[in-house]
Amino acid sequence: MQKKRLILGGTFDPIHYGHLRALEEVREALGMAEATLVPAGHPPHRQSPWAPAEHRLAMTRIAAQQAPGLGVLAYEVEKSSRSYTVDTLRHLRADDSDGFLAMVIGMDAFLRFDTWKDWQEILDLAHLVVIGRPGWPMAELPEALRQVLYERRVEDLAALHGHSRGKIAFHTVTALEISATQIRSLLAAGRSARFLLPDAVLDYIARQRLYHET
Repeated sequence: MQKKRLILGGTFDPIHYGHLRALEEVREALGMAEATLVPAGHPPHRQSPWAPAEHRLAMTRIAAQQAPGLGVLAYEVEKSSRSYTVDTLRHLRADDSDGFLAMVIGMDAFLRFDTWKDWQEILDLAHLVVIGRPGWPMAELPEALRQVLYERRVEDLAALHGHSRGKIAFHTVTALEISATQIRSLLAAGRSARFLLPDAVLDYIARQRLYHET
């Protein structure tokens, strides 16, 4: 039986309501019952995460327990090599070659998408759902991405359902001005981060003293 998958990847250092709400809004707009969070193990595009991978996976699993139908894929954390999106998508396609597969990415990530490993293959493996804040204009794109948009863009999320992969759609989500950097800074300063992320995740952070000054 062909599956329908919607995924959101990230370092989740820590995971917060900005991640969760964005994925929830895309899931609902697509009319899908389930969605999956994919914490990165060793991301290549940024400095090493503050929290070790096993803690970021644990926090993501705790957050996923807050919503029915929200799952976690541990593939990138459990592999020893770098976390490349294309490898994760190949892994998912090995399990289901023809099913619907869509990946949520932020506008800032999309503007650098042509720097990702095997980025053109990514588009042959999954749809891209590019999310942004209301009224956020798209900055000037590199020529390669402008050409890809011309060939692959669809007008709304509903149009993705006519294809299993390969299309790009833009979707506006609620602007929650929350960042993992902000949360880490608050905790390091001994201040409250309550209501920026699930209480259960915050409690885990406190028990493990993940972002506190030593």
